[in-house]
Amino acid sequence: MRKFHVASSMLSKFAHLILALSMTLSLFIVSSCQHSDDETNTLQDATTMTTLIPHIEINPTSGDASHTIIWLHGLGASGDDFVPVVPQLGLPKDHQIRFIFPHAPQIPVTINGGMVMPAWYDIVGASIESKTDLVGILSSAKNVQDIIDHEISRGIESKNIIIAGFSQGGVVSYEAALTYKEPLAGLLALSTYFPTASTIKLNPANQTIPVSIFHGSLDPMVQEDMGHAARQTLQAMGYKPDYHTYPIQHEVSAQEIQDIGKTIRRWFSL
Repeated sequence: MRKFHVASSMLSKFAHLILALSMTLSLFIVSSCQHSDDETNTLQDATTMTTLIPHIEINPTSGDASHTIIWLHGLGASGDDFVPVVPQLGLPKDHQIRFIFPHAPQIPVTINGGMVMPAWYDIVGASIESKTDLVGILSSAKNVQDIIDHEISRGIESKNIIIAGFSQGGVVSYEAALTYKEPLAGLLALSTYFPTASTIKLNPANQTIPVSIFHGSLDPMVQEDMGHAARQTLQAMGYKPDYHTYPIQHEVSAQEIQDIGKTIRRWFSL
């Protein structure tokens, strides 16, 4: 299986912190899952009347879903990028997991000269850690939490919901999961960092949430030091994160996908 490579930017070495699966993979047939009829759903939660952000939803082939994974992409990408990963996770064929892949909004990105592209928040300074767009991160985290709320309204227990995110998506996942009001099953942080560590308002409901961090030791975009820093910060906050490293750049490898699958099976007791 190929590695999932990141596309290089024409404008800035920081411009594309993305996982460009669509550029490097042939199409997969998602044999173990089925797409919902509307591949890019924009739904309104009947309970809260909240409009959910557009997303791709993949449901189990038989029976109702009992678990959900909400998986966020990186800068410049889309929810489609991680869909091909699903069959590679090694999950049981009869799993009852619903996968939701949200699409980031199209916004101007300062570091790209104001170019409009899919982004969970703006990158303002020359360093991805400088001048954090806190408003953008909090807004995107709220959008993710709205999806969690919607899943609970559909009958999924909060403790059966995993939040996952790559790069920018991982930043939002930290904020969304650690501040959520009900206990979640876990947090998967891929090639990402924790810029809201000094401002985040942790919710006691997720004080013991399992966290697994995955990072490439050769990552030139989000350097591995940032992954280590996130782990150390989480430990100082009382969390017990697992840490996995791979000899790769800003991408996801076959071995990493297998390890993610093992983590999912452990957290969901599959």
